[in-house]
Amino acid sequence: MKPKVTNHFPPGWDEARVREVIDHYEGQSEDEAIAEDEAAFEGVAGTIMATPPALVPEVRQLISTYEREKKVS
Repeated sequence: MKPKVTNHFPPGWDEARVREVIDHYEGQSEDEAIAEDEAAFEGVAGTIMATPPALVPEVRQLISTYEREKKVS
């Protein structure tokens, strides 16, 4: 006999809400999914790019330095 699987949801979430989200994304056409993705980035002041994992600490340091200098000026 398999042990019972207990689902753990974030606060405010339950199985019904999870199913609604799954249904939403599974029911989207490719064009609708692309439009939703593009809308999520409207007005975002930044760039998304792949960064080799070995460079992540250096990139974080550059961003930190940039933010500190931006606050000073």
